[in-house]
Amino acid sequence: MLPVPVELATHPATFWHRLQVLRGLLPLLAVLVIAGSIGWGYSQSGAVVTLTVDGQVEKVRTHRATVGTLWDDIGLTLGPLDRLSHDSSAPLTPGMNVTVQRARHVVIEADGRTQEISTWNETIRDVLAAAHIGVNPYDQLWLDGTPAGLDTILPPVAFRSSSTPHFPLGRSWVGREPVPVALKVRRAVPLTVQDAGTPFTLYTTASTVGEALRAQGIILYLGDAVEPSLGVRVSAGLHVVIQRSRPVVLVADGRTLRTRTRQTTVGDALAEKGIAVAGLDRVTPALSEPLGDNTTVRLTRAREAIEIEQDVVPYDTILAPDDNLEIDRQQVSQPGAEGITNWRYRVLYEDGQRVSKTLEDTWVAQEPMTRVISYGRKIVIRELATSEGTFQYWRKVRMLATSYSASTAGVSPTNPHYGYTRLGLLMRGGIVAVDPRVVNLGSSVYVPGYGSGFVGDTGGAILGRRIDLGYDEDNLINWYRWVDVYLLAPPPPSYQIRYLLPNWPRER
Repeated sequence: MLPVPVELATHPATFWHRLQVLRGLLPLLAVLVIAGSIGWGYSQSGAVVTLTVDGQVEKVRTHRATVGTLWDDIGLTLGPLDRLSHDSSAPLTPGMNVTVQRARHVVIEADGRTQEISTWNETIRDVLAAAHIGVNPYDQLWLDGTPAGLDTILPPVAFRSSSTPHFPLGRSWVGREPVPVALKVRRAVPLTVQDAGTPFTLYTTASTVGEALRAQGIILYLGDAVEPSLGVRVSAGLHVVIQRSRPVVLVADGRTLRTRTRQTTVGDALAEKGIAVAGLDRVTPALSEPLGDNTTVRLTRAREAIEIEQDVVPYDTILAPDDNLEIDRQQVSQPGAEGITNWRYRVLYEDGQRVSKTLEDTWVAQEPMTRVISYGRKIVIRELATSEGTFQYWRKVRMLATSYSASTAGVSPTNPHYGYTRLGLLMRGGIVAVDPRVVNLGSSVYVPGYGSGFVGDTGGAILGRRIDLGYDEDNLINWYRWVDVYLLAPPPPSYQIRYLLPNWPRER
């Protein structure tokens, strides 16, 4: 007896009401129990057969009488080419083994339409024959997206499972359907190709003219022309013309160009490459010559130039006395001019190198002219105020002054000439040594810082503009400096005067 809930016990009216409801449900519960018992008993009755579908093995309990009616129980739809181990009318018996093999499904795309067939054929050739689809050797076949041939064997049947089976679990073939194989036939179309000769026909499945030619192994070069262009789409009966270029070698302007051209003459090939020919330029072969394969065209740049060469004869310079110009002064009485002889040549250059030179004319552009420099012979007497008094002089010469005495003159004391000068005078202060080609012996001079002196001696080292100042032994002063030497009046006769003095040594 079921326990009575507390709330029912505390409310008698509710309790009796609900008790009456439970009593009304008891017949329904009894019916359900009986029906379940009958169903369970039904399911456990019937024949058990072993069913193999595409290699999947299951044991199936069924109340069907024949093999053909079994498929309704297991949710399996068979095609007309699927293979059964028993005829559909064969009676089902306990322990019976029933085998099902479903045919391969092939989806064929050809000639603009798609069809799906079931087949047991193994090769593409047999599948297409079964579908009554003919192919020629140029058509292209694709099996599941991969290029294939007529004798390609189809892959084993693959299956896919549905994600929402409509039959009870435990049926391994439920929702498991064969995956169709995709077979595509791409028809080849004929193209007429004229390749620098007799036209020929090729069949292609390519999309464009360029792809069709490449697939046929036709090599195109940069200089070749194709009409219509390579990017044009292929259509049946299309006529393709290939204008072939030829290899040539162009040598011009210091570079070698290996190229290809469709031009027929040398001149046209040069013009196509933008190489201009002008003037004396020379082309080998000639511009009008026809081109052959690997012809070498050589362009030699040529130009003529007029060149002037000069033969220059330097002018002579002479010195001329001028009795109106003061001594030791010079001036240009007549400027010199070089003699110029011009030679005119016509010169031919090829590729920048001179190859010929022809004399056209020669003329004297300028006769040479001697430059005349006048030197002074005029004697002017001037005065020089010194601490010793005022001296008159007729010439001033810049000279390098040194000093000496009898003992430093380089003569041995045992020499009978020791202590004597060139003029036989006894060596003493006031006697100077000079180069007699500059200052005459016996002349009188004045040297600032030394005083007046008598030119009475010479020396082996006293040459040119040199003067050696004499001293006594006990008061020798060393000199070595440039000074102005004044030649005192009166001047010697003109024939004893050297109007042009040597310019050495030079003062630094």
